Amino acid sequence: MSRTREDLVRVALRLLDAHGLADVTMRRLAAELGLQASALYHHVPSKQVLLGQVADEVLRLGARPRRATAWDDRVVEVAHELRDAMLAYRDGAELVSTVIAFGLGASQPLADLTAALADAGLPGDLVPTAARTVLHFVLGHTLEEQTHLQAGSAGAIEDDPRPSDFAAGLGIVLDGLRVAVARPGLPLTR
Repeated sequence: MSRTREDLVRVALRLLDAHGLADVTMRRLAAELGLQASALYHHVPSKQVLLGQVADEVLRLGARPRRATAWDDRVVEVAHELRDAMLAYRDGAELVSTVIAFGLGASQPLADLTAALADAGLPGDLVPTAARTVLHFVLGHTLEEQTHLQAGSAGAIEDDPRPSDFAAGLGIVLDGLRVAVARPGLPLTR
């Protein structure tokens, strides 16, 4: 039976959600598809590339219409969309964070943050740093949040789910960026 790259991504995403990132193996994926593991490499050169495509699919499925026009509201939309997309799948935050760190995909959120922040009036050389800072906040917060939720639901910890302070933390980051926009000569390091 002939399979497509889209079939591999779809089944890998299902395995991710059912079993977690550690259990998304080429062998397991091949078994689910009724193929030999070596047949998968006709579609993708490596497991890492496949995971990049799975992360891109997580983000594609989590995309929603954007309505904001102000730069800071656009940043909020991108941040919440990214967080929600990662939380929608077991180990979604670990997957997306890893793929971004390896430079194998999931690049759209950084591009969207960079575009929003380019309109903020920040010095041009500060825009990439500001975008990565927001991205790192979203990734780190969501990874911790998802890990805690999953550990609690698996009985590994006896801690109730924590109330989310994501919006407040993002607001703190944005307040710092607003200061940098309002006072462009202000030194940002001490």
